[in-house]
Amino acid sequence: MTVPGQLVIQQTKNWVKEVVIGLNLCPFAASVFEENRIRYTIINDGGTADSMMMHLQYLADSFTELDNTDNNETSLLIYPDAYRQFDDYLGFLDIANQLLEELNYSGIYQLASFHPDYRFAGNSEDDAGNYTNRSPYPMLHLLRERSIEKAVASYPDIEQVPENNIKKLQAIGYQKMRNRLEKFTV
Repeated sequence: MTVPGQLVIQQTKNWVKEVVIGLNLCPFAASVFEENRIRYTIINDGGTADSMMMHLQYLADSFTELDNTDNNETSLLIYPDAYRQFDDYLGFLDIANQLLEELNYSGIYQLASFHPDYRFAGNSEDDAGNYTNRSPYPMLHLLRERSIEKAVASYPDIEQVPENNIKKLQAIGYQKMRNRLEKFTV
């Protein structure tokens, strides 16, 4: 089922605001969100044999877009109709990271990964800690390395953020986190 683009963007924005920022999973997201410096791109072509090639082209174009503007601090590429199976998404993520390297963007940008069924290696399906990377739709988050370095330099104990997030979500619990995420999808 294809979800209208504006709805996908609104659901994604609500998730960023209420989960990522609301639970302080990313201590750097609030200012970028409030300043409207996140570019949301919906990529709906998910059902053809050429889809992955098209998705990689969108990714390359997004790197170029970030190169050519300072208005957008970061980009979210959202795939509402593709990579529904987490293993398929991981395959795409691997190729996307290879493209980042091949285009010589390593050290300039990095990719963060989010998926509705995200699961860390070694975690059970119902580990609430997986929700640190669970999102309403499969998506790639393109981040500027220089911005990460600047933010990290000003944030004490940055190494503890992922571990603290997992503990926080485990304290909230799997069912509550599942209910939270479900309200951002149709």
